[in-house]
Amino acid sequence: MPWLQVRLAITPEQAETYEDALLEVGAVSVTFMDAEDQPIFEPDLGTTPLWSHTHLLALFEADTDANAVFAHLQLLTGTELPEHQAEVIADQDWERSWMDGFQPMRFGQRLWIVPSWHAAPEPDAVNLLLDPGLAFGTGTHPTTALCLEWLDGQHLQDCSVIDFGCGSGILAIAALLLGAPQAVGTDIDIQAIEASRDNAGRNGIDPARFPLYLPEDMPQQPADVVVANILAGPLVALAPQITSLVKPGGRLALSGILAEQAEEVRAAYNDAFILDPTADKDGWVRISGIRR
Repeated sequence: MPWLQVRLAITPEQAETYEDALLEVGAVSVTFMDAEDQPIFEPDLGTTPLWSHTHLLALFEADTDANAVFAHLQLLTGTELPEHQAEVIADQDWERSWMDGFQPMRFGQRLWIVPSWHAAPEPDAVNLLLDPGLAFGTGTHPTTALCLEWLDGQHLQDCSVIDFGCGSGILAIAALLLGAPQAVGTDIDIQAIEASRDNAGRNGIDPARFPLYLPEDMPQQPADVVVANILAGPLVALAPQITSLVKPGGRLALSGILAEQAEEVRAAYNDAFILDPTADKDGWVRISGIRR
């Protein structure tokens, strides 16, 4: 059946008020959507941050009177409504529609990221099973793609790997599937640790090959390969620590860096590494090199 969809343009401070009010007047679902393609990086633990310009979407049964909904909302909140509109939308299989938005993706020559509901396009390739979930890193973001492409081009047999800021675990799991015997993952977010553990299990990775730690618990044992897909600020601030985790002659790849931040990050690592030319993708960059 069709639905009446109500859309309100709100600020984060208005979110709870209007969510409660919409449910009070009969909404069957309420969701939030970014109004300006504004990324949120590394939210604080225990928080559900919203974008500075947010659209609140509510679904009502099709015979609901939109004008009555808006009138009741104004009475409940006691203020003029923010920018708003209503439209009737056709019913669809929402889960199927969402799933169709995620297709298998190829990175480099060997590696594919494949949602669990899809068959692998190349069964004999290196196929990493990963569904969109809690933690950052599904392959769709340019920084993740840059790191995956770099890993695909590395010789990882007999190499130890550290995934610094592991998120979903996608980079460490890719390294393991590409031949690394062991990878260590670390993240400040316990939810990311759990997501990494779950994704590793989905890909048949023995937990002994992929130990996971909060930063304060991680052994400070240097590795042959270190990847860090976080943010430019932490990459600069933590440059001494990240550098110490790379063996002499080892390889490093950094991302989560906007193009205009590249020189600052390169400067933080230039003395300790022979750096490759900066790789860029859609306004984001990867900086890689070999430890001197």
